[in-house]
Parts: sequence; C-alpha cells; structure tokens
Amino acid sequence: MKNDRPPFEIGTFNIPAGTRKTVDLPVSVLSDHTPVTMSVHVVHGRRPGPTLFVSAAVHGDEITRVEICRRLLRAPQVDKIKGTLLVIPIVNSFGFLNHSRYLPDRRDLNRSFPGSEKGSLAGRLANLFMTQIVERSDFGIDLHSAAIHRMNMPQIRCSASQERAMELAEAFGAPVIITSNLREGSLRQAAQTKGVDMLVYEAGEGLRFDELSARVGVSGTLRVMAALDMINRSPTATRKPVLSSSSSWMRASAGGLLRTFKAVGEAVNEGDVLGMIADPFGEIEVEIMATLSGVIIGRTNLPIINEGDALFHIAIPDVAPAAAVEKNISAHSDAAPLFDEDEII
Repeated sequence: MKNDRPPFEIGTFNIPAGTRKTVDLPVSVLSDHTPVTMSVHVVHGRRPGPTLFVSAAVHGDEITRVEICRRLLRAPQVDKIKGTLLVIPIVNSFGFLNHSRYLPDRRDLNRSFPGSEKGSLAGRLANLFMTQIVERSDFGIDLHSAAIHRMNMPQIRCSASQERAMELAEAFGAPVIITSNLREGSLRQAAQTKGVDMLVYEAGEGLRFDELSARVGVSGTLRVMAALDMINRSPTATRKPVLSSSSSWMRASAGGLLRTFKAVGEAVNEGDVLGMIADPFGEIEVEIMATLSGVIIGRTNLPIINEGDALFHIAIPDVAPAAAVEKNISAHSDAAPLFDEDEII
C-alpha cells in the first residue's frame, strides 16, 4: 500500500513513515575529545496524527524516568501509532553519567530554558532540545523525580489555565494533579511560549528505581496517547485524580535524628504527629505536627536533620477528601505490572 505521509525530519535524519529509529543529535565534545550526543527515539507512524515528546533525565539522577521510557518504547501499542512519538530517555547525559542532577557547569538544566545556541553548556543543551524536540511537537510529557534523599508520590503538575493540558492530566490518571504556576527558565514555561502544552510527571526519588512510579508513569503516558488518538483506547484510570492547587512543606523546628510516622500518600489532619526529632543523647524530643489537613505528596528519606529542613510536603485537595488519594495509591499498587512482570527492579 502506498504511503504518502512524508518522512519526519530531525537533525540531519529523515525517518520514513511506518518506521522507527534512534538518532543521535550532537551536543558537545568533552575535554578528552569524547563526543556527547542527545539520543532521540523516533516512532513515525504510518497514519497522520499529533507529535508527542516524552522526555526524561532532564535532571541526570532521575533514573526511574529512564525506565519509564524504556518500557514505553517496548509497549506493543507504540508500533501502530498515529502521528509521531519522540522519546528522549536521557536529556542530561552529563548528569546521568556522573549521578548528578546538574551539568558540569553546575547549572540546573530545568532553569536554563529556552537556552541559547552560543550560551553556557546548559544553555546550548536547552536550545538544542527546544529547536529539535519542542518546536516539532504538539504536546509533551516531561518525567521527573524528587532529588536524592527525597520521595515524591506519583503526581502530575500542570497549569490550571491550560484547558487541554488539564484534560490530558486527568486522562493520565495519577493519584493527584497539582496545579502550579510556571517557573522561570523551566522547560514547561519555555514550551508554552512556543504554543506547546505539556505535563510534568513527578514520582519517586533520585538515583533509585521505584516500581510504583514506573507503572503509573507508563500507564499514564499510554492513556494520554489514547486521549490524543495516537493509539487505540487504553484502560481508563481506576479512580479520578484528586485536584490540588495549594501545598506546603512542614519544616524541622530543631536539628537531630528524624523518626517518621507517616508515609508518602497518607492522608493527615491538622495536629497529627508526622514524626519526631531527637538529639543523639535522647534528652530532647520534638514532635513534627501537621499544620494543615491534606495528603503527603513528598517526604525526606534522610534521618539526619538540621533545623529548617523540609520534611513533609502536604497538598490540600480542592474538593475531594485527602483519604481519596490513599485509595488511588492502593489501586495503583495492587494493579498488575503492565510490562516486564518477570523482572526484579
């Protein structure tokens, strides 16, 4: 059957319709003359449709995000998509190789967009991503995790003013949707200036694999692709996500050793004891109290605490009770793995 759909152009490559290919876009050359590239896997469908990008490891220590991309590319639905899928498992290869969130110039890539062709290393990488990925796309999903020694529950972040993005956020089906303002220099802000809406998926911890985060990320991305009519209908989310437009960190009022009593995903009420900080001698103990009611969407995993450290991140549901989030988490936890169910992660 004749295929009149033109090939997809990226960098110096042309990917014919109905094929898929990994292409390497030059980024820079290391001090020892080793070339560095940004690898993009292009799935160019035989039938027309939107172009979606899925990016991971903008922060180099976000390892589970790379795993989400790997599972997504192995999903059988991807072989017969309408439109084009661009998957970038490792945007910040510098940080990935060094187990660091940052680039060698100590800049945060997600504060360096839209970048500049003649700017810093971070700026040049940001510019490459904008020109080769964002400007060729209709929508995007950027996969993130908490920093090392912190844990985020699966959540979607997007702007409440972006109606289509909010619809796709609900389709994604993470337990919580956090509506948040755009941050200066972020990929989400830079993409919006180009007319490309996107979702940010936050889950898990830096430099760690997390099976729940991976499952929610893969199934959610497939649901968004189904909502964009890129693939056949994917199973709908088991529960409607809880919407929150307000959150706050509970901080340490003293330094010492932290014992936590509440986990990520738990609903809490104002006045609940979240944890206890004690000095090494056991002479002083300070309770960490919840100052508001909501659900814990993030938490430190490090027991060594200084006064003022952020300990528990609590989101306030706009309508639904916080307990609904716990049910969402349980539904995802009990679900059978979508792929690689024989693997131990």
